[in-house]
Amino acid sequence: MIVRLALIGGFSVLIATAASAQVTVFSGGASQATSCSLAARHGNATPQTLDICSFALANEPLAARDLAGTHVNRGVLYMRMAQWGRAMDDLNIALSIDPRMGEALVNRGALLIAQTRFAEGVAEIDRGLALHPEEPERAYYNRALAKERLDDVKGAYYDYVRASELAPTWTLPQEELKRFSVTPKG
Repeated sequence: MIVRLALIGGFSVLIATAASAQVTVFSGGASQATSCSLAARHGNATPQTLDICSFALANEPLAARDLAGTHVNRGVLYMRMAQWGRAMDDLNIALSIDPRMGEALVNRGALLIAQTRFAEGVAEIDRGLALHPEEPERAYYNRALAKERLDDVKGAYYDYVRASELAPTWTLPQEELKRFSVTPKG
C-alpha cells in the first residue's frame, strides 16, 4: 500500500498520503518569513525556497511564534524533499522555541509515519491535536493513515470521516473513505 502523507501546508510524500501543517507567518510586509510560509502552504519546495526560509531565520527579527513557525515551514519544505533529518531538526527547534506549536507536533507525527514508525506518529499527532493546529483535518488524515497500518481500521475510518467533515472540499480523505464499507451490527 502506498501511503501519501498530507502535512499541514500541503506536503505530500509517497508512502501513503500524509498532509503537512505549515504555520501562517505574517511578519510584516514582503518579508522572507512570509514568503517561506507561502512556499510551505503551496508545496513549493525548491532549493531557492529553502534559501528564503534560511535567510529569514538568520536575518529577520522574528517574534518567537514566527521564528518557531518559520522553522516548521522550512521543516515542511525539507519533508517535501524527503530530507527527513533536516526536517526533524527544524521541527525540534520549533518546539524548543514554542512547545505549544501543534503544527510542529503534527508534522513530526507525519514524518514518523513516513519512516514507518506508525505508533510514534499517532502519539505525536495526538499531542499536536490537543494544541489545536490551524488545519486539524490534516492531522486526522495522517493519523488515519497510521491507524490503518496499525490494523485499527475502525479508528482509521473515523479519522478519515473527521478529516472530511473539517475540510469537505479536500478530496484525499474522501478518496480513502471510498475503500470502506460500513455495515450495521446485528
